[in-house]
Amino acid sequence: MEWKGRRQSGNVEDQRGSGPVQGGLGGNPFGRGGGFRIPTGGRGGGGMSIGTIIFLVVIYFGLKMIGIDLLQLVDGGQMSGPSSGYEQSDGSQAPQGTAKEEETKAFMSTVLAETEDTWNGIFKAEGETYEEPKLVIFRDGINSACGTASSATGPFYCPGDHKVYLDLAFFDELAQKFDATGDFAQAYVLAHEVGHHVQNLIGVLPKFNEARQSMSEAEANAMSVRVELQADCFAGIWGKYTEQKGLLDQGDVEEALNAATQIGDDTLQKRTQGYVVPESFNHGTSAQRSKWFKRGYDTGKMSACDTFKGPV
Repeated sequence: MEWKGRRQSGNVEDQRGSGPVQGGLGGNPFGRGGGFRIPTGGRGGGGMSIGTIIFLVVIYFGLKMIGIDLLQLVDGGQMSGPSSGYEQSDGSQAPQGTAKEEETKAFMSTVLAETEDTWNGIFKAEGETYEEPKLVIFRDGINSACGTASSATGPFYCPGDHKVYLDLAFFDELAQKFDATGDFAQAYVLAHEVGHHVQNLIGVLPKFNEARQSMSEAEANAMSVRVELQADCFAGIWGKYTEQKGLLDQGDVEEALNAATQIGDDTLQKRTQGYVVPESFNHGTSAQRSKWFKRGYDTGKMSACDTFKGPV
């Protein structure tokens, strides 16, 4: 995607310097009425034992005694702590990470700006005003109006505060764990979450959150699939407008379609547990996700994204 030198959104909040507040909101941000996220299939957990920590400390100081400082080797000599490199829109100092992380932040800010242009134009054509969402970049954990989330949660949209939450480290996992590489695969992730914001503005999410309070788990999952596929279709619409601007490189659409395929419910379940349970699907199969992204991309019309009628 041709993005360098283009406008970056001012609707980015960099919260990498602060984790979730102790005793904060708590709870699962993806319970009924909660946030809407990119599925990750779960991440490996577990901390290090005391013995392991002691062993690593001994190794560290042993190497330092012979002139090797491991901390200077991390990230090419760059520390990932706070830096006074630049200010945020509110005048506060934004934390700064590795050069790669800052590049990804700049890219996400540019993609967000492009989604703003797309949806402002679409809403204006319908005589409506588009409320631009905020993008919150965090590290490790964050509090939102939907609850407290960790990096393992994956990117998500919270309808309670109209914000998209993203730990930039997710994109390493997207490439390494899901084999979804390329900048447009990353752009698809953000465009999908912005698609949920559009659903929130047009009333889809409020109706779904109200309806699923009285649904069985199976019914709620089936309806959730339709919600997620519409967000994929909306992401495809953004892709169409971006292509019309001449910003797409050869292979960009294929990167997005591959990302949609790699995070389909069936593909994730096969990868994590070796078998699929269709009644537990809540985001759609790989074929469905790529199909609806492509439909949005091919048509560029919201009317083509009605996933609530007929089979999906």
